[in-house]
Amino acid sequence: MGKAEATREKILNAALDEFAAFGIAGARVGRISKKAACNKNLIYVYFENKETLFATVLQKYIDRAFEEIPFTPRDLPGYAVKVFDFAMTNPKLIRLMRWAHLEEVSVNLSERMAIYREKLQQITDAQNSGHISAVFPPSVLLATVMTLATAWTPTNPFGPVLDSEVTENLDVLRTSISREITLMVQKT
Repeated sequence: MGKAEATREKILNAALDEFAAFGIAGARVGRISKKAACNKNLIYVYFENKETLFATVLQKYIDRAFEEIPFTPRDLPGYAVKVFDFAMTNPKLIRLMRWAHLEEVSVNLSERMAIYREKLQQITDAQNSGHISAVFPPSVLLATVMTLATAWTPTNPFGPVLDSEVTENLDVLRTSISREITLMVQKT
């Protein structure tokens, strides 16, 4: 990795912390440059503006999630556990996604919609082939999987905020999430 690429990575890492804490409106390019130990102008050279920097950081981590968590429609309980583990070890990404929603930032929406539609089709195919129950529509299943898998992240207003002790035993949460999804998709 060259010096320019290393500096760009330091900026992205510093920006992750800043945006996760403050969102776009509250983030300060000066704090990002200070933490990245680079000239503030370099941020504008590499990313043009704060909004583009936010979108770049968010897209980087969304891409990482897609790479690290292969979608397994025939094993939605296992997929949910992988999403849970990723979310619990990457709480800043969940915060970024919440900020993006609150501040109405769409990051490569056409690509995300294509991935979403592909997942729905894969669930439909798994249902049609009899591998999982067709009681619930694919969109409900996918939303439920993602909601349950991310429910215990620090920013969820109904998870650890109300019951901080629940995250002390992640194995219990993993098992519970897997069992809940199993009950939704098992053939009766």
